[in-house]
Amino acid sequence: MLYIGSHTSYLKDKQLLGVVEESLSYGSNSFMFYTGSNRGTARFDVDPVLTEKAHSLMKEKGIDKDKCVVHAPFIINLANNSDEDKYEFYIDFLNKELKRCIELDIRSLVLHPGSFTTLDRETGIKNIANGLNKALKDLDNINLLLEYMSGKGTEVGTSIDDLASIINLLDEDIKKKVFVCLDTCHINDSGWDIKDFDKFLDEFDEKIGIDKIKCIHINDSQNGVGSHKDRHANFGYGTIGFEKLLNVVYNERLDNIPKILETPWINRNEKNEYPPYKFEIEMIRKKEFIDYINL
Repeated sequence: MLYIGSHTSYLKDKQLLGVVEESLSYGSNSFMFYTGSNRGTARFDVDPVLTEKAHSLMKEKGIDKDKCVVHAPFIINLANNSDEDKYEFYIDFLNKELKRCIELDIRSLVLHPGSFTTLDRETGIKNIANGLNKALKDLDNINLLLEYMSGKGTEVGTSIDDLASIINLLDEDIKKKVFVCLDTCHINDSGWDIKDFDKFLDEFDEKIGIDKIKCIHINDSQNGVGSHKDRHANFGYGTIGFEKLLNVVYNERLDNIPKILETPWINRNEKNEYPPYKFEIEMIRKKEFIDYINL
């Protein structure tokens, strides 16, 4: 079954209920959101009444909560422990964010692994594994999804080998809670041509296991293969293109895995800007490109 959705807004007045309502307006049966700022740690209390209403609406409309995800803020960096206090703060905040997911009963959290900055890749990988072992300890019924990254700067998680190394260093009880979120833009920018996506999956299955893939961000890219830029483009309007992205969405090996759009708003930073998700979801379902930007 196709589970398709997009990034949505989690705002104080409606919280998860607003996320569900926005998702339904796009024709989604999945969604992703941040539980506060995507670049900071400020958070407001979860309202249990709004959460209950949200889950009732999801049940009514056939949205499976297990096909929905939360995204952790970008500020968390588990790869660098040169400042021990800051490193421990990130671990503690990640633990709190995981508990927040449990409170919202959306039990998959996507995390950018981090950047090693002044250290080296091997040390960064060890730091990430150590941080996950601490953050996930004593938490049950929660999944953490490490995102495959584009290779910008000193990012970790920019290859299958990076992610395999992190997972292999985890405590055995923690490994069961850690999965992967792929991103088509990141895969492209890291050096894989999406036309070879099945070869990518073959290598992933050999080194990690395809059952570890729990979410896919389906973004086009503004840049070429191996650019290491991480600049998303609208679905079918970038260098990857509509057909190659559609082949990822409908790949039989990834059936039932939620596909999430993180594509740019149209007319970004202008007064008449608007989200593209309703149009993109429609053409994905129809398997037909619609030049909605130039309509």
